Amino acid sequence: MTAEGLLRTLRQDLRDGGLSGSFLVRDLRTGDEVGIEPDTELPVASLVKLPLAIATLERVRRGELEGDRALEVSPGRITRPGPTGLTRFRHPARVAVDDLLYLATSLSDNTAADALFGLTPPARVDALLGELGLTGIAVRHTMDELTDTPVERLRTQEAHLAHSLAIDAGTLGRGHRLPQLDVTRANTGTARAFTDLLQAVWTPSAVHPEVTARLRTLMGDNVMRHRLAPDFSSDSSSWSSKTATLLNLRHEVGVVQHADGAVYAVAALTESRVPAASQPGAEALMAQVARELRDHLRHG
Repeated sequence: MTAEGLLRTLRQDLRDGGLSGSFLVRDLRTGDEVGIEPDTELPVASLVKLPLAIATLERVRRGELEGDRALEVSPGRITRPGPTGLTRFRHPARVAVDDLLYLATSLSDNTAADALFGLTPPARVDALLGELGLTGIAVRHTMDELTDTPVERLRTQEAHLAHSLAIDAGTLGRGHRLPQLDVTRANTGTARAFTDLLQAVWTPSAVHPEVTARLRTLMGDNVMRHRLAPDFSSDSSSWSSKTATLLNLRHEVGVVQHADGAVYAVAALTESRVPAASQPGAEALMAQVARELRDHLRHG
């Protein structure tokens, strides 16, 4: 199938499944790539933890922070099932910066991420991205601001109402009544920007090797394996990634490395038009689309 035919089919599959989004797959050996709306800007939710990790690791490398420095971290606020790590703690804890990086990146712990944002605020993270030549990602706020949406104020059985608002309250210019979904106020990025970040982490770049090596390990230790991992992990391939979920947003970005040496960066940022919190079909569909894009590059 030609690239045009494949993209036409995959766009229809996404529409039929109630999804839209920004996809890009890039061969990190050749630079060849294929995608669907790869420059569409979207709120990135927990994907912002990757820029946060890069900024924190870079500051540790420069000697501005100490990786073994222990911080007093207050317990998180548990409003509904799902959060992990310190977010579910009931008592204060002392945790080293290095361990906060693991919790924030590999477990997607919001409380750990905000402890790191306390050391390197969003504006500083954003500036460091610019210094390292990583463009197209805007870091504007902490994780705490993501946990103040209608879904936190509703009973679990009413969560569909918050998802309906997320779906219907947007504007043509990608503004939104919910600030977490407004691209002028939220942390934002595109599939292309995150693919560029992945390329900078997996291939020689302006980002220091000490930083990239640690981030590759953290992403390889990601415990969230329900989304793209089933389509990219096997006995002959490894999948290193970061996921993000917020209301009707489901994202994952990562790198698949094959035993034959092939390496592909994959970015899948999606919006659902289905007002439901649990959508295993959407998870499977975004993985299918990402895999078929990879397969087109790998096999032609």
